Amino acid sequence: MLANKSFRKNKNRKSVGPKNVNFQEGSGNESPDLLDGPSQVQQVSGKQLKQTARELLKVRKTLPVYRHKEAILGYLKENSVTILIGETGSGKSTQIPQFILEGLEKNDKGRIAVTQPRRVAAINLATRVSQESGCRVGDRVGYSVRFDNTTNSRTRLKYLTDGMLLRELMLDKKLREYTHVIIDEAHERTILTDLILGFLKELINGERPDLKIIVMSATLQAEKFSEFFAGAPILFVEGRKFAVDRLYLTEPCEDVVDGIIRSCVQINQGEQMGDILCFLPGQEEIDKAVTILNNVSEHLDPKVPRLVSLPLYAALPPAEQAKVFAPLKGFRRKVVLSTNLAETSVTIPGVKYVVDSGLRKVKVWRHQLGLATLLTVPISKASAAQRTGRAGRESEGKCYRLYREQDYQKLPTQTEPEIARSEVTSPVLMLKKIGVQDIINWSWLENPGKQAIMLALQELYQLGALNDRGKITHKGEQMALLPIAPHLSCVLLRAHETGCLLPVIDIVSCLSVENLLMNPAPEQRDEVNERRLAVATRGSRHGDLIMMKEFYDLYVSLGSNAERLQWCKELCVSQRGFRNVVKVRAQLIHYMERLFHERIAGGTAPATAPATGAQSRDPASSSGLLDVAAVLKCFLAGFVKNTALGMPDRSFRTTTTGEPISVHPSSLLFMDRSCPAILYTEYVFTTKGYARNVSRVELAWLQEVATGKLTARRGRA
Repeated sequence: MLANKSFRKNKNRKSVGPKNVNFQEGSGNESPDLLDGPSQVQQVSGKQLKQTARELLKVRKTLPVYRHKEAILGYLKENSVTILIGETGSGKSTQIPQFILEGLEKNDKGRIAVTQPRRVAAINLATRVSQESGCRVGDRVGYSVRFDNTTNSRTRLKYLTDGMLLRELMLDKKLREYTHVIIDEAHERTILTDLILGFLKELINGERPDLKIIVMSATLQAEKFSEFFAGAPILFVEGRKFAVDRLYLTEPCEDVVDGIIRSCVQINQGEQMGDILCFLPGQEEIDKAVTILNNVSEHLDPKVPRLVSLPLYAALPPAEQAKVFAPLKGFRRKVVLSTNLAETSVTIPGVKYVVDSGLRKVKVWRHQLGLATLLTVPISKASAAQRTGRAGRESEGKCYRLYREQDYQKLPTQTEPEIARSEVTSPVLMLKKIGVQDIINWSWLENPGKQAIMLALQELYQLGALNDRGKITHKGEQMALLPIAPHLSCVLLRAHETGCLLPVIDIVSCLSVENLLMNPAPEQRDEVNERRLAVATRGSRHGDLIMMKEFYDLYVSLGSNAERLQWCKELCVSQRGFRNVVKVRAQLIHYMERLFHERIAGGTAPATAPATGAQSRDPASSSGLLDVAAVLKCFLAGFVKNTALGMPDRSFRTTTTGEPISVHPSSLLFMDRSCPAILYTEYVFTTKGYARNVSRVELAWLQEVATGKLTARRGRA
C-alpha cells in the first residue's frame, strides 16, 4: 500500500547547457503559454478587446522570448530554417508567431502557419494569441482543426494541426499562401510532424527557397533537426521555472491507479495549497481514478481541502477540457488526471504538485505480422523531465514519481519517434499523391526502414491504389483525398460503386471514433452484453460492423438528449463518441460529394457542395432496408487480408499466414462458432492474437473478391 511506502527526495538536479545562442532568464514572474480555458472574447466589444491586449502586453514583456525579440527576429530573417529550443514557460508558442505577424502586416504579404500535434493545443493557442493581439478568434488569428475551422480571408496567423497542414499540402504542393511555417512541439515526433518536415525540406531546396521555416521544440533534440536542415542555426531560450523537488518510491508500485489516489490524499493532508497534476497512461485509468477520488473526497476530514477531480485526454469534448483551466473557489484543491497531453501541449495554472505514474500507452505495429499491439510502457527521461517541469511554472513545487530512482536511471533518454513503431501505408500514399516516386530515399527525418516501406507499397498495390509500375492510380488519388486510412477509403469507394454508400459511411464513421464501445465493469459485463445482443438483432448474427450500424440508427432515432444519455449508459457506449460519429459522418459525406460531384440523399449536403441535382446512388438508404451482404462485401474490398477461415474444431486461422486467431471477447460473435469465415478490421495482440470488430462472411464472398481482384489486375497490366 502506498500509504506505507515512502518517497525519497532526489537532490542531484542536473541542468542542461544551452545550444549555440543562449538567451538567459532574468525575471521570476510567470505567464502560461496557453490561455487558462476557452476565451469569451467573441462576446465583448472591440474596445474591451484592445484593453485586454494592453493588459496582456505587460505580461508578455516579462517573457524570456519577448525580451530577446530583436535578436530572435534577426536570426529568423537571416536564415531560411531556424531551430528554436524554448523551455517550458519561455512563451515561444504564443510570442514567436506574433513577432513574425507584425512584420508581415507591415509589408502586407502572406500568412503564417503554426502546426500543433493536438487539436486542443491549436484551439487554446489561437484563443490566447487572439486575446493578446486584441482581436476575435477567426479574425487576424484563427485555427483550423478537424470539425472546426475559424479562419477566413482576413486571417494572417493560423494555428492548425499537422493533419490539416498535410491536407493543404496535397491541394497546393508549394504552400503558396504561406511565407512562414512554424512547426511547434517538434520533439513529439509524430508521423505527421516527420512528414511535414520532409515536405518542407524538399520545398525550400526546390520550388520555395523563399519559405521561412521555424522548428520549435521543448527538449534537446536540436542537433538532429539542425543536421536534417543542413546545419540550421540553433537558438536556446531558457524558460521560467522554479525549483522542483523530485521524490521517488522506495519500493515498486504495483497498481498505478491506487498509487495515484493515495498520493493525492497524502499531498492533500500534508502539503500547502496548490493544485495537483497526475499523469496516467490512458483514458480507462483516468476515468477510474476520477470516479474513486470523487467518492473519496466526500469522506475526507473537513479540516483538509475538498478534492475536485477532473479528467484530461484528447477524446474529451472542448467544454470538458476547459474545466481543468478554471480556478476553484473556496477550500478546494483541483486534481487533474491527464495522459501525456499535459506534458507540453497545454499549461494548467495553479499546479504545484505532479504525481507521475511513469507510464504511457502506445500502439506498436508489427510489420512482419501485420498486427498492432497496444502496450503500456515506461516513459523516457525526456518525458519525465517535462512532467516534472509542470510543477515549477508558478512557484516551487514537488514531483512524486511512482517508481524508484534506480528504475528512472534505466529509462531511455528520448521517446522513440512514432514512425518507428507505426504502419506507414497512409504516409506512403500521401507521398505518392504529392508525386514522390523514390519513397525509400525521400527526405525522411527518420526512415521507417526498407521493409516497412516495401510492405506499405505492397498493401497499396493490393488495394488498387498503385499500378504494376508503382504509380498512383486514379483510385489511389481518390483514396488519398479522403481523411481516413487507405483501407477504409477503399471500402467507401467500393460502396459508392455498389450503391450502399450511406450505411457504409455510418459504419466507417463509428470505426473512426476511438473508445465508442466502452468496456463494462466485470460485474456488469454479462448484463451489458445481453442488452447489446437484444438491441443488435442483425448484429448478433452478422457481427460487429452491422451492430455499429444498428447502434448508430438507434442513437439518431432517439429524440431528446436525456434519452440518448440513458440509452448510452445502458449499453455502455460513449455518448460523446456518438456525437463525434455524427460529425465524422457529415465530414465523410461532404468529401464524397466533392469527390464525385453529386448529392448524397440522406446526408446533409453542405452549402458549398456542387448542386448537380444527381439522384442518390444509395437505394438501401432510400428504401430503409439494409443489404448486409453488399455492405460486408464492401469491407472485404478493403480488408480481404484481414480474414480467417473456420476450422473443423471451430477455431479460426488467418487466410494469409494460417496463424490461429481468436475472436475478441468484446465481439458479438465471441460465442458464435458457426461462422464459415470471419472478417476483422483490427488484429491486436495482448495475451494472444485477437480479431476485433469481427463480422461473419461467407466462403463464396471470399472467392468473389479474389476473382474480382485478379480480373482487375489483368486489366491494368
